[in-house]
Amino acid sequence: MSVEIDPPELGFKRPFNQEVCQVLRLRNTGQESVVFKVKTTAPKHYCVRPNSGRIEPGRSTDVQVLLQAMKDEPATDAKCKDKFLVQSVAVTADMEHANVTSIFEKSPKSSVIERKIRVTWLAPDANLDEPKGANESIVDEEPPAYNSPGGTFETPAHGKKTTEQTSPVPAPDFSEKPKSESPQPSEPASAFSNAKAAVTSALPSSDDLKAQLAEANAQIQRLKDRLADQGLRQRKTGGDAKAAPATMQQSHAQTESGVPVQMVAGLCLLSFLIAYFFF
Repeated sequence: MSVEIDPPELGFKRPFNQEVCQVLRLRNTGQESVVFKVKTTAPKHYCVRPNSGRIEPGRSTDVQVLLQAMKDEPATDAKCKDKFLVQSVAVTADMEHANVTSIFEKSPKSSVIERKIRVTWLAPDANLDEPKGANESIVDEEPPAYNSPGGTFETPAHGKKTTEQTSPVPAPDFSEKPKSESPQPSEPASAFSNAKAAVTSALPSSDDLKAQLAEANAQIQRLKDRLADQGLRQRKTGGDAKAAPATMQQSHAQTESGVPVQMVAGLCLLSFLIAYFFF
C-alpha cells in the first residue's frame, strides 16, 4: 500500500488578513483500497475538506486546506510551527463496508502509515511550486513513510469556517483528542423555565385565594337571603289575592239573591187573608 502526497509541503502566501486555500492531492498507487485521515497541530486555525475519506486503487482525491484569516499579520521573518499529518490504512475484505472511523479503530497501529507535512508562510511574490526550505525539510526531517504507534495530531473541522482569529505565531496543540467545551443550556429548557416562572408569578397566593373564597361565600349568602325575602312576599301576595275573590263572590251572591223566600211567602199569605176577610 502506498499513498503519494502532492505537494510534500504546504505553503500559504501572504497576506493573511483573508482566507488562504491550498490543495493536497492524495493518490493511491497500490492494488487495494485505502482510507485516510488528515490531522493538524492547530485545528482551530485550519479547515480541511474532506478531513477523511476512501481512495480506490489507482485513483486520487483532492483535499482543500484553508488557513483562516488572521487578525494580526505575523512578522516577515516569523516561522510557522504548524504541521499536518496524513494517516492511511488498507481496507481489508472483512471491513469492506465499514466506515473510516471503524476501519482505523479495528486496524492494528502497525498497519497505519503516516506522513507529516510542514507548513510555511510565503511572501506575496513567492512561487508556490517551490516553497522555501521544502527540499531541506523533506530530506532532513520528513521520512517518506513510517509507522507510528500513537498519534500526536488533532483532526481539524470539516466544511466549517471558524470566526475565531488566529494569533501571529500560534502555539501548536499536540493533544490527541479535541478539548471538551462546557455544555451550554439548551434553548427549550430556558424557554420552559421562563414560562414556568411566568405562570408561577401570575397565580395568586394562598392569602388571596382565601380572601376571594370568603367574599364569594358572603355573596352567596346575600343572594340566598334575597331569594328568601322574595318568596315570603310572593306567598303574602298570593293569599290576599285568594281572599279577595271569595269576598266578592259572597257579596255578589247576596246581591243576586234579593228578598228571601220566607218573606215572599208571608206577604202572599197576608194578601190572601186580607182579600178573604174584607172582600
